[in-house]
Amino acid sequence: MTTATTTPLHWQGPGYPSTDPAGVYQVLADLDSPCFVVRTPQGIGAVSGGQALPGAGAPAGSLPLLAAAAPLPPQRLGSAAFRNAHGVRQPYMAGAMAGGIASADLVIALAREGYLASYGAAGLLPESIEKALERFAAQIPGLPFAVNLIHSPSEERLEREAVELFLKHGVRCVEASAFMALSPHIVRYRLAGLRQGADGRVLAEHRVIAKISRTETAERFMRPAPAALVADLLAQGLISPLQAELAKHVPMAEDITVEADSGGHTDRRPLPALLPSILRLRDTVQREHRYPVPIRVGAAGGLGSPVALAAAFAMGAAYVVTGSVNQSCVESGASKATKSLLAEAGIADCEMAPAADMFEMGVELQVLKKGTLFPMRAKRLYELYQAHESLEQIPAEDRARLEAQLFRRPLAEVWRECEGYFQRRDPEQLARAADNPKRRMALVFRWYLGMSSRWSTTGDPERTLDYQIWCGPAMGSFNDWVTASYLKAPGNRRVAEVAHHLMRGAAFHTRLAALRTAGVQIPASAGDYRPVPPGDGAL
Repeated sequence: MTTATTTPLHWQGPGYPSTDPAGVYQVLADLDSPCFVVRTPQGIGAVSGGQALPGAGAPAGSLPLLAAAAPLPPQRLGSAAFRNAHGVRQPYMAGAMAGGIASADLVIALAREGYLASYGAAGLLPESIEKALERFAAQIPGLPFAVNLIHSPSEERLEREAVELFLKHGVRCVEASAFMALSPHIVRYRLAGLRQGADGRVLAEHRVIAKISRTETAERFMRPAPAALVADLLAQGLISPLQAELAKHVPMAEDITVEADSGGHTDRRPLPALLPSILRLRDTVQREHRYPVPIRVGAAGGLGSPVALAAAFAMGAAYVVTGSVNQSCVESGASKATKSLLAEAGIADCEMAPAADMFEMGVELQVLKKGTLFPMRAKRLYELYQAHESLEQIPAEDRARLEAQLFRRPLAEVWRECEGYFQRRDPEQLARAADNPKRRMALVFRWYLGMSSRWSTTGDPERTLDYQIWCGPAMGSFNDWVTASYLKAPGNRRVAEVAHHLMRGAAFHTRLAALRTAGVQIPASAGDYRPVPPGDGAL
């Protein structure tokens, strides 16, 4: 270890500095103690604890001090306001993964360790969501959790029924995702939790964490609810006159998650470009509205290693959100087959493909391409949808290929299955398709897109090549980081341990950055945080 600067200070303490890489690493990883870099007769070393003294008149045995870094336990990263608002130990959140992949087990495991996690309610029927909410009430009463509300412009009923469930079961925090515009349902949820305290302050009992990737969407959530939507909700009796009045004084969301290059729905924006823009927008809105508690801005997308988390905090993120890496963990709702594919993914093994929920709009999401043909096959479906006005217009050769390779049954049979499905889930979809052949074609194609994610979740061995696995480059980054550690095997990946190591690693690399700024050059073998199994000397 070398340093470019010297100081007139000395160090004194009970231990003796380590000069070998292994010893230096142990000092750097002792995040609860100050770290001192000193000059010893054996060379430059590092030591935990002790104190800095003026060089003049320093006692015998003291050593010249070259640099120092304060204690930095992980909970000191990010925003204390985020921790206090959500009742968590660290500014870390596991974001929702649809279809219950961010499972009830995952949420419960993280809540019990003091982390916030969002249940992946998107795409689930109300009865499945309700069962999860009942589990949370029974198994983690009083502990923090969030539930995902995904914007569903083509299935408005599901969004409405989800909010009704949240209100019925007293859900205190919702993670709103894929919103392009505010819907009456997310506004209703937010406003239905407003009340006035004895001191006149506005109290918001329903917290919204809005996941966004565009400034215009972020601004909608940073400002109070639109007056027109508030008036409509009041006229329908869904909020009280007092809540309509209080709505003018609170933002739609207290937390804004800036989503960069992530799995699933994503605009693939680079975080270093997007996060500063949203932070500046937040400051502009805050100067205008003067909220008593400024909106917090967090970061998501591409966060698969401690260095990435440290960079997000360094850019000003109040909290960090992980997604893809949790999907490969024991508690996620993904199948073992899918977890094995995820554990082998590299940084470049992702591709964009049409999204089932917004297929007709041409919206895409990011999925794993290694080990599956789904991206290619899904894109072919969208090409056929754009080129033809009905299933009947599809050329015989293409139709035969679809029936043999993708659907593995006649398209007419698929349509009958769609009819039965939407009769239970959302009959309005069938009414809209009754006299619209192109709409009927879209529903049939969406059958494949929807089933492909279900095959992945259940681990259907006959459909491995059709698995739709939502995944971003963070998965490859995580796999690269844990290659030589116990977290390499999917069976060892538990969400709370992954969170623990990512956050401790982020604090580790944040301290390293401070030392490097002071001119310290860290040996490569001592400069990367290594996850250690619990009970095996883990710090």
